Amino acid sequence: MKRHVTQVKKEKRIRRHQRIRARVSGTKDRPRLSVFKSNRALYAQLIDDDLGITLAAAHAKVSAKGRGIARAKTVGEDIAKKAKKHKISRVVFDRGGYMYTGKIKELAEGARKGGLKF
Repeated sequence: MKRHVTQVKKEKRIRRHQRIRARVSGTKDRPRLSVFKSNRALYAQLIDDDLGITLAAAHAKVSAKGRGIARAKTVGEDIAKKAKKHKISRVVFDRGGYMYTGKIKELAEGARKGGLKF
């Protein structure tokens, strides 16, 4: 049975994400900045993997202004503001198996501009 192209792309991304997650883990002092990208929105979370809880979250549906890459940068700045409220300045970046270009790169740059170090 032939698989659809989008199914193959999704499987490849999941495999890349599993390789990343084998090396990347977040703690309370240095949480994991996890990124997820859907067709409509972009999501970012600060996760403490030791306790298995989300410390802060931001997404492009509500918190972001603009479109595309500008919206991604706004999400990065928003998650950085929320991290400051929790007194977090250092994170581990988990790009979620996505390539480090476009929206993912802009989200990371926005988070760095907001004061996060990774």
